[in-house]
Amino acid sequence: MEIYKNYDLTKLNTFGISVYAKFFVQVRNEKDLKELFNSAEFKNNKKVFLGGGSNVLFTKDFDGIVVLNKMKGIEILREDEKNVLIRAFGGEIWHDLVIFAVEHGYWGIENLSLIPGTVGAAPMQNIGAYGAELANVLENVEAYEVESGAKRVFRQEECELGYRDSIFKNSLKGKYFISAITLKLSKIENKNITYKSLLEYLKKNNTEVQNLKDISSAVIAIRRSVLPDPKEIANAGSFFKSVFVPARNASHSDAGGEKVVTLEDLLEKYPNMPYFKEGGVIKIPAGWLVEQAGWKGKQIGRVGVHKKHALVLVNHGGASGEEVKNLAEEIIVSVQAKFGLTLVPEVNLI
Repeated sequence: MEIYKNYDLTKLNTFGISVYAKFFVQVRNEKDLKELFNSAEFKNNKKVFLGGGSNVLFTKDFDGIVVLNKMKGIEILREDEKNVLIRAFGGEIWHDLVIFAVEHGYWGIENLSLIPGTVGAAPMQNIGAYGAELANVLENVEAYEVESGAKRVFRQEECELGYRDSIFKNSLKGKYFISAITLKLSKIENKNITYKSLLEYLKKNNTEVQNLKDISSAVIAIRRSVLPDPKEIANAGSFFKSVFVPARNASHSDAGGEKVVTLEDLLEKYPNMPYFKEGGVIKIPAGWLVEQAGWKGKQIGRVGVHKKHALVLVNHGGASGEEVKNLAEEIIVSVQAKFGLTLVPEVNLI
């Protein structure tokens, strides 16, 4: 294990932001972790843990140590006639894990195909797409406490998973290094194809789902048609979270006394607005809000919003993290002014 000084992070974040880390290290196994935890560079500096760098925006040089998770390995822990427990290390590419499951006929994560990033980042974000999310299959998360170096196994319910959220983004943010996760997948066919855009794609292409690969291939095709490849134009995928609103009760106010915007309110003004019912609340796609506010395809200097997907902010070349952040803030203000709704970044700002 080698710790580098003044390390260029340009190629380690998909926004392609040119920033430097005071210290940088790659961790390939648990032995490296223990050595790192005992080092002065780790003990005496701020810390950031990186995986694929696909959900992060560096707004300036990082005055601390950046730890890149390169721990690899996928193994089957236990299986029976119905289910299988799969353990994957945090440095594995998430899509590689999906392909492993698809090729072995294990159901549960096929709808999460082609999501960028690593396995270690998956529980932090509780990644989800096309009607599925990690919370549905996660058994546990293995992590090392930064302060003590002690290993802990978090059961699924201890991870406090929510919409693109977890305990690792809130009360335990920066306090644990995720080394591995265990998933419980099914050997029994369990098609999940009710999500609108997925179902429309399957019907349009006359695809009769016969196996896992049919679903995975459809998701991959959809994602590639609307989401730009970071290798072609720098971006971090979906920048904002969808917005949740109550269905009705327009007279209700929040704790600050301001009127809460409801689905009922929005449909009066925007009858064609898309929305999804999730539990007792309604989810409004953030991409639709951004597009309706006039941002789709708009460019300001070296940054902009992608022409095909309003949820994707892009670096047209040479932009700073501060420029991307400023663009995001302008979008948030305009959506708030138009709809009375507040967008929250899904991307982690550092």
